[in-house]
Amino acid sequence: MTAIVEVSPSSVFVVSGGAKGITAECTIKLAQHQPCKFILVGRSELLIDEPEYLRDCFDDAALKKRIMENLLSQGEKPTPMMVQKIFNQVSSSREIKKTLATITATGAKVEYISVDVTDRVALQQKLQEVSQRFGQITGIIHGAGNLADKLIEKKTEDDFEKVYTAKVQGLENLLNCVDVNKLEHLVLFSSVTGFYGNIGQSDYAIANEILNKSAHLFKQYHPQCHVVAINWGGWDSGMVTPQLKKAFAERGIDIIPVPIGTQMLVNELHPLYTNDSQVVIGSPMFLPPSSLNSQLQKYRIRRKMTLAENPFLHDHVIAGTPVLPATCAMSWMIHACEEVYPGYRYLSCRNFQVLKGITFNHTLADEYLLEIQELEKKDGEYVQFQTTISSKNPKGNPLFHFRAIIKVVGKTPTQPIYSSLDLTEDNIITTRGTDFYQTSETALFHGPVFQKITRVININREKITTECFWESISYEKQGQFPIRWYNPYATDLSTQPLWVWLNHFHEEICLPGQLTHSEQFAPIPCDQAYYVSCEVKAKTNTGVTADIIIHSVDGQIYSQILGAKAVIWPKQIAK
Repeated sequence: MTAIVEVSPSSVFVVSGGAKGITAECTIKLAQHQPCKFILVGRSELLIDEPEYLRDCFDDAALKKRIMENLLSQGEKPTPMMVQKIFNQVSSSREIKKTLATITATGAKVEYISVDVTDRVALQQKLQEVSQRFGQITGIIHGAGNLADKLIEKKTEDDFEKVYTAKVQGLENLLNCVDVNKLEHLVLFSSVTGFYGNIGQSDYAIANEILNKSAHLFKQYHPQCHVVAINWGGWDSGMVTPQLKKAFAERGIDIIPVPIGTQMLVNELHPLYTNDSQVVIGSPMFLPPSSLNSQLQKYRIRRKMTLAENPFLHDHVIAGTPVLPATCAMSWMIHACEEVYPGYRYLSCRNFQVLKGITFNHTLADEYLLEIQELEKKDGEYVQFQTTISSKNPKGNPLFHFRAIIKVVGKTPTQPIYSSLDLTEDNIITTRGTDFYQTSETALFHGPVFQKITRVININREKITTECFWESISYEKQGQFPIRWYNPYATDLSTQPLWVWLNHFHEEICLPGQLTHSEQFAPIPCDQAYYVSCEVKAKTNTGVTADIIIHSVDGQIYSQILGAKAVIWPKQIAK
């Protein structure tokens, strides 16, 4: 694999939209990290010398008053629109000058060119002029973009062109203006809107998703280049008003603080930090519940599955064969139900049954069918579905694999508190980290993706409490079972303490059989510790029943599985 080049003093970046706003803040942070050379591209005109009447005036109201007085002195009849236009030009120019001065103060070299990235001829001419002085362009940060938020039925062709061309045509033009074979860094400022969708932003979502796919393609054809499309969430900047912040908070959307977000950009440019061509930085854009009609609908979704498309399966091998985790089958059901009605979020799963697991060997079917039947729904509140995953055997007869009743809701209940919280350490089991998975004492067969029990806090005949830390994996590795509101990998991990308990007291192992009732109130955290309290309710020679509570250090419940039934297997089943 070609080594990725670090940003160095000789790096030359073209930054579209880089003289103002968040892109400018990111460029400043990058310059502070590694002073190099920056060519900032923007449509705004840079006023080299401001008119005398505006000098030393920085208050907005006073500035507008001086503009109006100057127009009157010239015999004009100033309108609010005329005043605002001049005010915007002056404010924009001042912001650009401030950006240039701040970047220069880092020791970096910077120049601003006023050009529209959608004008390929003008862009090429001006970039050539600057690159003759700065040297070969080695990086592109494409941050330019426009908004024209409207419901789709109210959007015009001009609205679409304005939004689409800045992102898509702008990228194409930038790439046509440089030698792509000598490009070392390509950073595309995309949006969570392209990843999750958002009301009123169909054109913006399309444009950003094209940027995402462009990043994947460019990386494929130019492996020497460090490529990443960053799907940004909302920033804590001037564009996010207090009213918008309140609306985001009501929808559970976090705002990215400027110091943290800009540092994340610097991190993404580090060759050892990530190898992903697409990353999401920000909260999911959960939509308000869509309206429901009274008729109960039925849906069928077909899917082909292969081992190559789902690399995580190499870490879930039983008796030498990759096996689909039951939680991944559950995630397919859950995500499909959420997609039927955007804005509704998974709350509970009842009577989840493993009828016949899916193994990735000669028994793997050519196609699997997910059938979704609406059982009950109430507009704005909830929808309940019967879901079944099946395939056909060689004779063409149906073969049923998983079944469950899924409920999605318009508003998620407040996180409850686990009343039996006990994090008192007893030091009975002192195994830590990957040692759980490297000894026959625990009988855990899981590979690195699922090896995330960090320690057993306490254990007795009725209960085991563990600390877990699920480390994020790439979207490529997640394959056909991506993490959304529901995380199938962390949920699978959370069933492992029952294995540890069963092996510790009975020297037996188990596999999931039925999850009587599961609920989720908040996402299980990634890349930070969480806790699993497993309360054993019953134990027989053939099975064990337990309640599994997944919670924070202070007892806030993320998710819980009540009445989980596991089937005891011979110990030889382990890998």
